[in-house]
Amino acid sequence: MLSTAALLASSTPAQLLPARQLMAFTLASHILLVPFGVALPFITLLMHHRALRRNDPVALTLARRWSAVMAVQFAVGVVTGTVLSFEFGLLWPGMMGRWGDVFGLGFGIEAWAFFLEAVLIAIYLYGWRRLKPWTHFWLAVPLPLTALMGAFGIIAANSWMNTPQGFRLDARGDPLAVDVRQAIFTPMFGPEYWHFVVAMLLTAGYVVAGVYAVGWLRGRRDRYHRLGFTVPFTVAAILTPVQFMLGDSAARAVFHKQPIKFAATEIVWKTDTHVPEYMFGRLHPDGTISGGLRIPQLDSILAGFSPDTEVTGLSSVPASDRPTATQATIAHWAFDIMVTIGSVLILLALWYGWCWLRRRDLPRSRWFFRCAAIAGVACLVTVECGWITTEVGRQPWIVYHHMRVSEAVTDTRAGSLWTMLGLVMAVYVAVFGSFLAVVLKMRTRWRIADEGHAAARAELPPETDTPYGPRSEPERTTTGAEPGGCDRTSGGAS
Repeated sequence: MLSTAALLASSTPAQLLPARQLMAFTLASHILLVPFGVALPFITLLMHHRALRRNDPVALTLARRWSAVMAVQFAVGVVTGTVLSFEFGLLWPGMMGRWGDVFGLGFGIEAWAFFLEAVLIAIYLYGWRRLKPWTHFWLAVPLPLTALMGAFGIIAANSWMNTPQGFRLDARGDPLAVDVRQAIFTPMFGPEYWHFVVAMLLTAGYVVAGVYAVGWLRGRRDRYHRLGFTVPFTVAAILTPVQFMLGDSAARAVFHKQPIKFAATEIVWKTDTHVPEYMFGRLHPDGTISGGLRIPQLDSILAGFSPDTEVTGLSSVPASDRPTATQATIAHWAFDIMVTIGSVLILLALWYGWCWLRRRDLPRSRWFFRCAAIAGVACLVTVECGWITTEVGRQPWIVYHHMRVSEAVTDTRAGSLWTMLGLVMAVYVAVFGSFLAVVLKMRTRWRIADEGHAAARAELPPETDTPYGPRSEPERTTTGAEPGGCDRTSGGAS
C-alpha cells in the first residue's frame, strides 16, 4: 500500500517493506470476511425469527441456507484470522514484546469470542431437524453477541494503538502500572467500535441483498427472491444514514485526538483557519496539491462547525513524525472513496424508503436493482478503505507517539519475508477459491431443489442428516412446507 521508492530511499530496515506488504495483504484479505462473521448471524436469526413467528417455510428455507454460508465463511475466517494473529508476533515483535501486556487483553477477548462463536455455530447447525423450533432459535440468540464481542476485542486493541493510554513508563521507556480499563476504553474506542459494527451490518446486508437483486434482474420474481432481498436490504437501508452520522463523529474524534492523522486524510499542509476541503487530489512533498475538487472553507466547517476552526497541518511536526506525501495521499483517497460511496448509498436507501412508504412495495425500476446488485461490492470497497485510512494515516507510528513501525519490525531477512508473502498469497488463493467453489456448489443444489427437476436431483448423492443444504428428496411435513421449511412433527425446525 506504500510507495516502494519512498521506503527504499529512507533509512529504514530492509525488512520493513516486505513485512508491511505481508501484513497489508493478509489484513486486506481477512477483512473481506469480517462483515459476514460479525453481521450474518444477526441477519440469519432475523429471518429465522420471522419464519417461526409467521410459520413461513420460505423464510425458514432462507435462514437455513444462510446458516450454511455462515458456517463455510467461518471456516475460511479461521484460516485467514489465524495467519493474521501469528503475524502480529512474527512480524512486529518489538511492539508485542514491549506493549503486549498493555493492550493484549483485546486479543484475549477476541480469542474467547472466537471459541464461543465456533461452539454456537456448531449447535445452530446441529439443531436443524433435531431441536424444537423455538428452542433451536433461542439457543442461537447469543451467536450475534459473540460476534460483537470479537469485534469489541479487535477494536479495543486497534483503538489503543491509535490513542494509547492506561500505563506509565519507567526510566527505560517500558510500560508499567497498567490500568486495564483505561487501556481498553481509550478515547477512540467508542467512535471506532460503533462505526465498525454498523459498517459490518450494512455491508453484510447489502451483499446478501445483492445476490437476490441479481436473481430479480434475471427474471426470478418469486417470493423466495423477494424475501431474500427485502429483509437484508431493509436492515442495510435503515443503518446507512446512521453510519453516515457515526462516520462524521469518528472523523471529528480523529480531528481532536489525532490531528496529524486528520491532516493526512484531508491533505492539510499548513495549520490555518478557513481551510478548504479537497475531494481527491494529490499532495506533493513541498505541500502543494494538484488535481481534485477544491471547496473553500469546508474542511474547517466540517471539523468544528465554523470556518474559523483551526486545522492542524502536516508541517506542524517534523517530517519524521508524520506520514509522507504519498502516504497522506493514499489515506486521503481512501477516505474520499469511503465518503463518496456512503453518500451514494444514502440516496439508494432513500429511494427504497420512499417507494416502500408510498406503495408498501419494492421500487419497480431495473436501475434500482442494478444499483442494489453492486451496493454490496461497493461496501466491501469502503471496508477496505476504512482500514487503509486508519492504518496508513497513523504512519510512521505503530503505537501513536510511542513506537515507530520501523522500531517494531522483525529482524528476519527481507528475502525470507518476500518468500513468506508469496506462500501466503498462494495459500489464500487456494482457500478463497475453495470457498467460492463450495458456495457455488451449494447454490447449484439449492437451485435444483427449487426448480424441482427430479431427474437432476436423482443424480446427486443424498445428504441424509447433514445440517444444511436442500435434501435430495422432498421431506414429508404436516404443514406442506418446502424442503427446509417448518417440520413440527418429529424433526423440529427443518
